Amino acid sequence: MRVLLIGSGGREHALAWTLSQSSRLDELHAAPGNPGIATLGECHPVGAEDAEGLLDLARVVAADLVIVGPEAPLVAGVGDELRHAGIAVFGPGREAARIEGSKRFAKEVMTAAGVRTAETLAVARPPCVLKVDGLAAGKGVFVCPDQESLGRALVEVARLDQPVVIEELLDGEELSLFALADGTNAMALAPARDYKRVGDDDTGPNTGGMGAYSPVADIGSADVEELIETVHRPVLAELARRGSPFVGLLYAGLMLTDDGPKVLEFNCRFGDPETQAILPRLRGDLLETLAAAAAGDLSSAGLEVGDEAAVTVVLAGRDYPARSDSGTPIAGVADAEATGALVFHAGTAMRGGSLVTNGGRVLNVTALGASVDEARRSVYEACGRISFDGMQFRSDIARSEVNVAT
Repeated sequence: MRVLLIGSGGREHALAWTLSQSSRLDELHAAPGNPGIATLGECHPVGAEDAEGLLDLARVVAADLVIVGPEAPLVAGVGDELRHAGIAVFGPGREAARIEGSKRFAKEVMTAAGVRTAETLAVARPPCVLKVDGLAAGKGVFVCPDQESLGRALVEVARLDQPVVIEELLDGEELSLFALADGTNAMALAPARDYKRVGDDDTGPNTGGMGAYSPVADIGSADVEELIETVHRPVLAELARRGSPFVGLLYAGLMLTDDGPKVLEFNCRFGDPETQAILPRLRGDLLETLAAAAAGDLSSAGLEVGDEAAVTVVLAGRDYPARSDSGTPIAGVADAEATGALVFHAGTAMRGGSLVTNGGRVLNVTALGASVDEARRSVYEACGRISFDGMQFRSDIARSEVNVAT
């Protein structure tokens, strides 16, 4: 099978790494890809939102399956353009992708489907949460426990120049739960927990994600199935009823409150960096399963989750999330990989034969272990082998899970 993977981040590198292990893979192509993906397949200089260029590329490489990684091309309708040309796509069409592209639309769908979510407020008064309606690269959510934080958030949302949704501030532990969908059926992947704030102890501004781990204590297979049944399947049914069946990865961001689970948000693609912690735990052929979903029938597909735990730590540039970093030399990746860790490229480039920074989140380091504690110790050992000027990362990824477990 010839596969075209769209995207250039750590999520896409993790997908490429997993797909490369499939016995069904003949050729792996990526657009535009990154230096890490380039070690696994052929990268092409076509932008992720260039629908015409991607269609031409898919035809040139004779792609049997296109996998769309990022949300922006999905919301822009790239999947539709490819499907209309007869190309199999893992990723929803424009209308179904609105589940992430518009917070208001997601609220409408959840209400119609009877899925519990945070209450919408008419006026912004603390405590509350402000969310810009459209895409904001994971930086459009502002938690406002007091008037001071609300004042800062109002300034920031004004700069983003989008409609705003105001919600109640929910209290509890967050959970990320992915489900592969074929338009009707849903297949759960392992649950994970991510860290959105840039600093230790959840301080500083929101980011696209600074780390993640899987599994999550006290979330067993029965809990996962109940969440799929009460959250994902009703939303899939409602989207299908509206004439826009969802084929791809439906990602529910949940808050586990004292009053039960409630949806914080839906995403229409693999989460980043949760994917980097979830995929290394999979047992089975991911490519075969994604192809089955794209063909509209997951009924005979199967994936299992291994017993090992995984912890992922994001290495970011000095000024992230305010600014990206570019051209700073990176050292120690091979040393980190020598420990057994996986190093996924998220914002890197090759210049003059040397690896340099090329983004805000630069590298994602993942380690496996018999427990979250073991994986956590291993991943931080690997992080210590990597260096670039201004490198920052959180030192508390999965710390709470270890404390719970002990």
